[in-house]
Amino acid sequence: MNLPNRLTLFRVALIPIFVLLSLRMPGTVAGMFIGVGLDGFVSDYDRFIDGAGYIAAGIVFLAAFATDALDGYIARKYDLVTDFGAFLDPIADKLLVTAALIVLTVRGVIGAWIPIIIISREFIVTGLRLLAAGKGVVLAADVFGKAKTLAQSVALTLLLFRNFSISFLISINAGGVLLYAAMVLTVFSGANYIVKNRGLFGTT
Repeated sequence: MNLPNRLTLFRVALIPIFVLLSLRMPGTVAGMFIGVGLDGFVSDYDRFIDGAGYIAAGIVFLAAFATDALDGYIARKYDLVTDFGAFLDPIADKLLVTAALIVLTVRGVIGAWIPIIIISREFIVTGLRLLAAGKGVVLAADVFGKAKTLAQSVALTLLLFRNFSISFLISINAGGVLLYAAMVLTVFSGANYIVKNRGLFGTT
């Protein structure tokens, strides 16, 4: 397995770590620990999540975001592009963004309608890619799709780091504005994929 693919797998491995550092222990899981006398552990864990854990989660997300740019650069520069990498890389991106959207929704930072729109677009485009693959056509990411991914990642990073920002208002406002811009790109790029590839549906 080459280096770009290893970096992609590393990004996937960071996702559950990011989630664990972002969210307090659910009641059902906490009850299991308390039932065996580990209630102190649960309290310490939740205090960590509410403090340093949330910042640590932002750092993990930023590291995962950085590997996305790095693995693509290395693959193109050293001609290490593989079918496995082409398959896994966009999945890793979607898993990372989805995890961050869910975390921010659970934490009450963004409304649930935002991840619904973004994730729905991903399902539609993925379905379109599967339809194209069945006909021997490969749908590569276009400039709008790449811009969408970049805008989403930067916006989510700002929102995750809002409590650690020098200026809370600058961080939350910049992240919020950029996330709305990312949503516009999300809807537009999804519609663009459908219009450009409408021939796959047997229409012209």
